[in-house]
Amino acid sequence: MQESSTDLVSRATAARTLADLAFRNAERSPGRVAFTRRAGSGWADVTAARFADEVTAVAKGLLASGIRTGDTVAIMSRTRYEWTLADCAIWAVGAVPVPIYETSSAEQVQWVLQDSGAVAAIIESAAHRATLEQVRAEASGLQHVWVLDEGAVASLTAAGADVADQALIAAREGLDRTSPATLIYTSGTTGRPKGVVLSHGNFLDVAENSADQLAEVVRATGSATLLFLPLAHVFARFIEVLALEAEVRMGHSFDIKNLLADFVVFRPTFILAVPRVFEKIYNSAEAQATSSGRGRIFALAAATAIAWSESLDNGHTTWTLQARHAVFDKLVYARLRAAMGGQVAYAVSGGAPLGTRLGHFFRGIGVTILEGYGLTETTAPATVNLPGRMKIGTVGLPLPGVRIGIADDGEILIKGINVFTGYHGNPAATAEAVKDGWLHTGDVGELDGDGFLRITGRKKEILVTAGGKNVAPAVLEDRIRAHPLVSQCLVVGDQKPFIAALVTLDEEMLPGWASNNGLSGLTAERARTNEVVLAALQQAVDDANLAVSKAESVRKFAVLETDFTEENGYLTPSLKLKRNVIMRDFADEVEALYGG
Repeated sequence: MQESSTDLVSRATAARTLADLAFRNAERSPGRVAFTRRAGSGWADVTAARFADEVTAVAKGLLASGIRTGDTVAIMSRTRYEWTLADCAIWAVGAVPVPIYETSSAEQVQWVLQDSGAVAAIIESAAHRATLEQVRAEASGLQHVWVLDEGAVASLTAAGADVADQALIAAREGLDRTSPATLIYTSGTTGRPKGVVLSHGNFLDVAENSADQLAEVVRATGSATLLFLPLAHVFARFIEVLALEAEVRMGHSFDIKNLLADFVVFRPTFILAVPRVFEKIYNSAEAQATSSGRGRIFALAAATAIAWSESLDNGHTTWTLQARHAVFDKLVYARLRAAMGGQVAYAVSGGAPLGTRLGHFFRGIGVTILEGYGLTETTAPATVNLPGRMKIGTVGLPLPGVRIGIADDGEILIKGINVFTGYHGNPAATAEAVKDGWLHTGDVGELDGDGFLRITGRKKEILVTAGGKNVAPAVLEDRIRAHPLVSQCLVVGDQKPFIAALVTLDEEMLPGWASNNGLSGLTAERARTNEVVLAALQQAVDDANLAVSKAESVRKFAVLETDFTEENGYLTPSLKLKRNVIMRDFADEVEALYGG
């Protein structure tokens, strides 16, 4: 078995649990601006001391409400300052935060609350409260619901006004790095989502070592990052902890439509994003240039940026290329950097493959993207490219304290300080995922001679959209296939901007359905374009979408001219879809769903 590893560069610090970070930072540098947060229509700074005081106040309110060590508390909200405040306050009483995507369906919310045994929930809005009310009967352990938009922070602060400091300290006294820090639920390829148990040590050990390894990024003077990915995702959650550990000024942005405006105000020095964000930045810039008559200049500037970045790798940069690059830096690249706030030098990308074109383009304009790889089960990162050691097109080297192995069948195996404790209440699933100390990822990859990891595919059927959203297709396919008109359904969207589906018609059921709907004599060929049939199929898709979040929902579908059967090679003897064969033979139809 091939292996690659990196030695630990940092050992445990004084922080025993994640709860210690806010208080340590306040003691170390109380006047440092720890956050720049939204305040009305503007932004306001929050010092490390002020943040620690707010954490204490909310934590005391949790204690006064009966939240105790080891209790699970759900958080359901967009990315905002109060999420990080709630995270730290829950840790401060020794409890375990359980994130829920704010776009989750009632079914998904019910399962997370029920399986985690959540005793309370901190949610953002009245809409979220309405969702909780739908499932309250099944989530029988839920005792408290606090709504951020309705003054949850103030209510908790008032409730805890008489709680003594010593009671707060005592609440987490028995915890250490082996204690559970959070439960994060992931979409499985089959069955119910599983709750990944991550310990305080998982986060702290990885954050401490990553901060040292990426010191040029996170420990630079004035370092600042603006979080805009969902904090329900382990990737953003880890960056939250990394920023606390490295004392990085942090901000939150929940509205992607206003992201560029937030960049200009906040002025981050590094950001984390999924490839779709970088694609949108590039495409928007190209479209604006074209519409203003500068399309040819942008094309030349982009080609120059890519060529200049590639020359850094091959060690051969001509003076003419340097001159062109310098000219375009003033004409084009500086404007792009200004659109991101003017100070972004690095970006961390994960969740889906970035691609070499975008990697070279952004490095060429002065924003180096450090692509990495990991899973929820690895506390987000397992590998990452470093400022001084990177290969565009790979996902980098193992983090300190992490070992990467490649099994004989190409599957990526991971062992180290980042690997999860286990699946909550599911020892069988844990034993299946971790064998001989190695986490079996289900992804396929290869290691080059220098130890850099390259992802080449995935064994699992799970789809990862261009936005980094993991989508289990089975739940959608099963529900769409339940419609009488549908014979088979294949959900697609891997590395695409949204989820779509290929649908085949059940020709045995079609005549009866057509007759009952005033379409007697409708042939299968005509049915594929019939408005009434398409409306019925759309309703089937809409019904299936009720079981998933908006990001996982099917946006478009195509009706194919042929069915998937065992006879034509698209189904196995057990009637499972041969996904690779279908994707190969219907590649044109899939591309047509995304505009060709």
